Amino acid sequence: MRSANLLNDFAFKYVFGEDCKEANDALKSLLTVFLERKVNHVVVKNSEMVKDYSKMKSPRLDLLVEFDDRTTVDLEMQLRQTKDNLPIRFSYYLARLHGSQELEGKYYGELKETIVLVFFNVNLIENDRMCNTFTLRNEEGLSFVEESQDRMKIRTVEMAKLDVNKPLEDMNEQEKMIYYFLNCHKGMDDSKIKVMIESDGVIQMLEKRVETISDDGWKKIIEDFQKLHENEERMERQLELEEAHKQVEEAHKQVEDANKQVEQKNQEIKQMIQLMLTNGMSLEFISKSLSKSEDEIRDLLR
Repeated sequence: MRSANLLNDFAFKYVFGEDCKEANDALKSLLTVFLERKVNHVVVKNSEMVKDYSKMKSPRLDLLVEFDDRTTVDLEMQLRQTKDNLPIRFSYYLARLHGSQELEGKYYGELKETIVLVFFNVNLIENDRMCNTFTLRNEEGLSFVEESQDRMKIRTVEMAKLDVNKPLEDMNEQEKMIYYFLNCHKGMDDSKIKVMIESDGVIQMLEKRVETISDDGWKKIIEDFQKLHENEERMERQLELEEAHKQVEEAHKQVEDANKQVEQKNQEIKQMIQLMLTNGMSLEFISKSLSKSEDEIRDLLR
């Protein structure tokens, strides 16, 4: 059994994003299957692997893909559930990607479609669908713009929803590809993988890409993967510490403000007591009027 695993985001980017015809063909097949549209030509805008981990808030091993009609897809394998809320994170990615288009001197109608396509190995959406597409809609499901004009989409693929025991002959193309992602490390030792490699052209193409990862190459990928996610965890801990520090500072400020208000109130009461004493009122009368003991009043006057 080999160790190569497409759930590793380094391996995923290598298999589908390397600057070569074989990777590009595999990528077109992947997008055709999961976007459910014919893909004839794509260009990977960021095929390079990430090298500098130290300055990254969160590791980005996404594939930024542009179609021949300038549709842009942000494709990512998200294996881990991080403390940064995933739905919010990918909504941000979509907004940033859509807003990055150059529109100066153009009509808004010239904006191109942007899609965030994310593969998860966790369950996020409360339905039985493995693939879900999200667009701008109201509470009743009414689209904000006509479907043909909707240029912002998030497409989620929840691999954990796959019934891995489902007979191969009953699986659709999406299910077969996900099964391969989940089990490709088993190679021919898995009976379903074996049949797919022998009979399915798309899976044969993916298998050839996976086979190009040598044992030494895979070891390096694993090392880089661990460094990257160690950095992510370090950055998350740093953010948590910073947030905790901010909360402590805010609590101290609230206490300080409260103490200032108490001091101000005491000063006002002190001035009132002094005025009452000046007007000849007794300490006993002032005590009853202010519902304070005579000792409290003496403390205020010190």
